[in-house]
Amino acid sequence: MTESLDAHRPDAPTLAGQYQPGEVEQRRYEQWVADGRFRASADSDREPFTIVIPPPNVTGSLHMGHALDHTMQDALVRRKRMQGFEALWLPGMDHAGIATQNVVERQLAEQGLSRHDLGREKFVERVWQWKDTSGGTILGQMRRLGDSVDWDRERFTMDEGLSRAVQTMFKKLYDDGLIYRANRIINWCPRCLTALSDIEVEHTDDDGELVSIRYSDDVVVATTRAETMLGDTAVAVHPDDERYRHLIGTEVELPLTGRRIPIVGDPHVDPAFGTGMVKVTPAHDPNDFEIGQRHDLPALTIMDERGVITAHGPFEGLDRFEARPAIVAALRAQGRIVAEKRPYVHAVGHCSRCRTTVEPRLSLQWFVNTSPLAKAAGDAVRDGRVRIEPPELAKRYFAWVDNMHDWCISRQLWWGHRIPVWYGPDGEVVCVGPDEEPPSSSGDGPGWHQDEDVLDTWFSSGLWPFSTLGWPEQTPELAKFYPTSVLVTGYDILFFWVARMMMFGLYAMDGKQPFDVIALHGMVRDDHGKKMSKSFGNVVDPLDWIDRYGADATRFTLARGANPGGDVPVSEEWCQGSRNFCNKLWNATRFALINGAHAVGPLPEAERLSTVDRWILSRLAHVTAEVDEQFESYEFAKVCDLLYHFAWDDVCDWYVELSKPVLAGGGESAEVARRVLGHVLDQLLRLLHPVIPFVTEELWTALTGGETVLTAPWPVSDRALVDDAAEAEVATLQRVVTEVRRFRSDQGLRPTQRVTARLDGLAGAGVAAHEPLIRSLARLDPAGEGFQASATLAMPGEVSVALDTRGSIDVAAERARLTKDRTAAEKEAGQARAKLDNPAFVGKAPEQVVAKIRERLAVAEADLARIDAALEALSS
Repeated sequence: MTESLDAHRPDAPTLAGQYQPGEVEQRRYEQWVADGRFRASADSDREPFTIVIPPPNVTGSLHMGHALDHTMQDALVRRKRMQGFEALWLPGMDHAGIATQNVVERQLAEQGLSRHDLGREKFVERVWQWKDTSGGTILGQMRRLGDSVDWDRERFTMDEGLSRAVQTMFKKLYDDGLIYRANRIINWCPRCLTALSDIEVEHTDDDGELVSIRYSDDVVVATTRAETMLGDTAVAVHPDDERYRHLIGTEVELPLTGRRIPIVGDPHVDPAFGTGMVKVTPAHDPNDFEIGQRHDLPALTIMDERGVITAHGPFEGLDRFEARPAIVAALRAQGRIVAEKRPYVHAVGHCSRCRTTVEPRLSLQWFVNTSPLAKAAGDAVRDGRVRIEPPELAKRYFAWVDNMHDWCISRQLWWGHRIPVWYGPDGEVVCVGPDEEPPSSSGDGPGWHQDEDVLDTWFSSGLWPFSTLGWPEQTPELAKFYPTSVLVTGYDILFFWVARMMMFGLYAMDGKQPFDVIALHGMVRDDHGKKMSKSFGNVVDPLDWIDRYGADATRFTLARGANPGGDVPVSEEWCQGSRNFCNKLWNATRFALINGAHAVGPLPEAERLSTVDRWILSRLAHVTAEVDEQFESYEFAKVCDLLYHFAWDDVCDWYVELSKPVLAGGGESAEVARRVLGHVLDQLLRLLHPVIPFVTEELWTALTGGETVLTAPWPVSDRALVDDAAEAEVATLQRVVTEVRRFRSDQGLRPTQRVTARLDGLAGAGVAAHEPLIRSLARLDPAGEGFQASATLAMPGEVSVALDTRGSIDVAAERARLTKDRTAAEKEAGQARAKLDNPAFVGKAPEQVVAKIRERLAVAEADLARIDAALEALSS
């Protein structure tokens, strides 16, 4: 009978019969926070490890992308904390200019008000009120996921310290000539009435029309935006295009306007596209703007900020999408439409906040001259100061920073960091630093006024790695925790946020990089590899999974799919499997506690360990080393896969099962097994803690009596425990048991049904001492007098198992199974022989490859012999 826990550790806790995440997660998390387990100290003499969280929008809520991102970061931080580092994971939120302003404007609209009804000051006050009462939902959701962030250091991109950093950075760039104001083409949202950054524009393939317009007998152009022709100031051809070279320098009349415009030669034109002629509208197309600059063409703005036509004539006052068909109709009436293609699928940019079609617009804006900053950002990766994981994504990084355009940083909003520039009555322009008084301290002095625009949200978030640590002040936190250790983020914002942080960090911190490693992951997708989208109906709320299966199961599902740089497929079925894995750990630890396993004191001396004990300790040593190696390479999927199979297969399915008869037998062997089982579970729970923190905390504290696994030392692989002989011996035992179990399953035998059997060749295979274990696990009774084998299973090596299954076996089914196995073995042997009989293969293939083929042939021939013997025994 199995010994009870009380016989060994009367004070040891018991575990409930089943793991209930809802009863554990909130209690454990609140205790961690109350005990200050996540706090990091700048005064510590321990080596720092720092991650600053990519700040979620204050308007946001936890989605699967966040859950993946945070799971990976938390796993890294928890492991480093266990390794003895002073680990800081710094949380915070982004003020999210456009998104937040839109939220509050929608609330005002419900009251029949606009922001202009309130005025700027009152509107900003209203936004702060919304932020304090309704913003930051995601912070509470981060607690549900288990984020081990230092809540005492939470920051917000518009708090006092970060606002000071923003103003300091703007002033520094301005004084160094790296910020300027100019008329340029920018992305414009006619709904939000502001410029947009590239990342705020989402491109989709939309149905449109391609219209070919005859300007004259010699000039035909094609366009998807006929309404912009009202602003044409030239037609361009390639200077080397023989068809049109004679037209360069002449003029053509622009239809519907009566204006004459020049024909210019420009290398931007692709002679092979369309007619090889393009209309040039400098005020409404970025490429046309560049052509206009090269040829000194006027830029005529023919739309207002809401996308309404302002050009004098019959189309004035029409919305851009109303003007398009009206203009095409007017041209058709004049016989100028040469061809129309509908639908014509082309890429169209949309505002990511309101889905309005973005309009390229010539506008007076503030820009950052990115050339020297981008070069420094590229150099930091090229010279090894910053490492990109996986390395193959470095090409995408260089493609961006090596070809970066100047960055439009001004936004026509009220919520955000207001541009610290003042204009005087006589054209004076003054940039004001954080410790400087503006020309008029009240802001409404005679003739002086501050710039109305605010800064792009990415400007302040680009300072995040150092502004959150106190910059521009030289704080102890900045000295301790900068450069940060690793940035974990999706490859989709590599070009935008990551590049900006690199530029600003290197510039502000005297060439010190903002992070040592950029670890990139992909997007979360469904189990069919499809992007999650509301329109597809496949969006999953991670909080739903947390409610149903627990935070650990949700985290493990995400981490197990996270390969560096790759997209991460997930499904509810996989999350259910992760929940089952947590339950498996629970049941194994509960079994261990009931049977007196413990993690107190040193391991027994080697001579007291059984082969099975030595095997599991050897496997633990291997797995620990591999997990460390994969963590350092950000191979989260491989970490999870290693630990899953070690826990489920090696520990639960084999070691626990092999230990049951030993524990039931009592004596010294049982006590050794208790200590080994306790040690293995102790180390396994530590290894799993970074990914599944809640269940491991509950189990580890119950098993060890320790305060928290969160600060328990990280396991170190003990190479002295590696035992190849024990691993080979147990592998043979496993093969025997597995083959018998497979046979039993194929024959439909009940798991508990015992079968009489004779085991031959165990001694020759080195597993004779394990016969009792083999019989116990395979439900085999000893063969007595009158035993008659009805089936024989021949294993690789010298082992064979003769079974008396008369009356309980389906002979026809077993013969069919063996025949199928023989066909497969014969095919394998034939393929191997064909390669070995080919002189070209044997002569040219590497020696190790040829050896591998010979090994495959030997295994296949052994299988054939085994199967033939089994078929012969079955016939008899």
